[in-house]
Amino acid sequence: MSAKPRHALGVLAAFTAVALAATACGDSSEPAGKDAKNITLTIAANSIVGGKNSAGAEWIEKWVIPRFVEAQKAKGVTAKVTFVPSGVDDEQYKTKIALDLRSKGGADVIALDGIWVGEFVQAGYLKPLSDVAGGEVDSWEGWSQIPETVQGLGSFEGKRYGIPLGTDGRVLYYNKKLFAQAGLPAEWQPTSWQEILDAGAKLKTLPGVTPIQINAGTAMGEATTMQGALPLLAGAGGEIYADGKWAGATQPVKDMLDFYAKVYGGGLGDPKLQQEAKGRDKSFAEFAAGKIGILAEGDYFWRSVVNPTSGIAKMADRDTTVGYALIPAKQPGAGIRGQDFVSMSGGGVRVLNPHSKFPSQAWELLSFMHSAEGVKAELAGEKRITARTDVNKEVLAGDPMLSFITEKVLPVTAYRPPLAVYPQVSVALQEATAAAASGTSADQAAAAYQKKVEGIVGGPGNVTS
Repeated sequence: MSAKPRHALGVLAAFTAVALAATACGDSSEPAGKDAKNITLTIAANSIVGGKNSAGAEWIEKWVIPRFVEAQKAKGVTAKVTFVPSGVDDEQYKTKIALDLRSKGGADVIALDGIWVGEFVQAGYLKPLSDVAGGEVDSWEGWSQIPETVQGLGSFEGKRYGIPLGTDGRVLYYNKKLFAQAGLPAEWQPTSWQEILDAGAKLKTLPGVTPIQINAGTAMGEATTMQGALPLLAGAGGEIYADGKWAGATQPVKDMLDFYAKVYGGGLGDPKLQQEAKGRDKSFAEFAAGKIGILAEGDYFWRSVVNPTSGIAKMADRDTTVGYALIPAKQPGAGIRGQDFVSMSGGGVRVLNPHSKFPSQAWELLSFMHSAEGVKAELAGEKRITARTDVNKEVLAGDPMLSFITEKVLPVTAYRPPLAVYPQVSVALQEATAAAASGTSADQAAAAYQKKVEGIVGGPGNVTS
């Protein structure tokens, strides 16, 4: 997901004081309305038939609702389920949902961008799923099919607030033909940053080839942060936000910026490309044309960019020419959680409205939507990474790259902090990578970055250095 415009930041902040006074109905151990024989539920999502995310809207209207109503009828319950569609800008949708929850109204099951979860929690709009619907939440079969790392997309401060929809992962792509010309192996898996730089040095001997493309600067926007800065930070054992504080000029931040300095200062990357308005699109075209050796990107690149039939930079020989590898930690074991390899992911979640009149049945509906059967129906035959391991094994069996993401990348992935100021911190991080890519030392770039972050998050007391 892309970064949100700065003017939209703090949309929830205006409501926070009111929201914190709000309390969910049904604080007893038994969810309200659990034995009701007539129930009314609503689902909200930023999708609409014939418009934005049309397929998702059709799935809700034509598959989820009739099947759920039928299942309730079999239990002797009369259920009326309504879909409330939207087809608007993400920030407009976010504001609408915030207003609904502030007024203790809105849908029972709500789709959100995972990056909003913490912000909604801090505003008092969401409660942990088990607080809303009771103990049955924790015994749901689906949790065993969703890796803990992926559950992090719908979690905040160790508690589950939502069920993840789909997700993605970042890897290193490389051109096997260029690797062969440079004397590098066709099956390449670096185990350290130095091995990436060493491969880049060999690729540098090829005329007209940019050895390494790792997004830098503000022109690439959130793609710089997600494809470059944050995976590298994780590989150095750091996180942008941890233990209630934002990372400033920490050693992992300096290590990450030093890698940028070595790539661009050492002539292994094209610094001018990072400053172009369409630089990311140009990097896609150059990789597809065999002019870039190594490129850090998400699985979107495989599915939608170099896809031989529908890609925006088609590669007819994608399956034989494009290799992919895990992003290594700086050194083995140096990554977050002591990992050898790292990644970053994004995606959406569905949450429960804490003010639902029928929280237990709302959970039944939510968990039904995220059952293996429900998830497969939502895919409608499309090969896409879901949150569920069992579904991925079945539907991605014919795509080795997407299977690689689910089997190797998702178990080591991490997520951005779902907090209101994150987009501003992300821009500061992008500016720091731009400085490192254009010749500023890692220490100087990190120091300037820390000053900006302190200004964004309320002073040095909220920043780790």
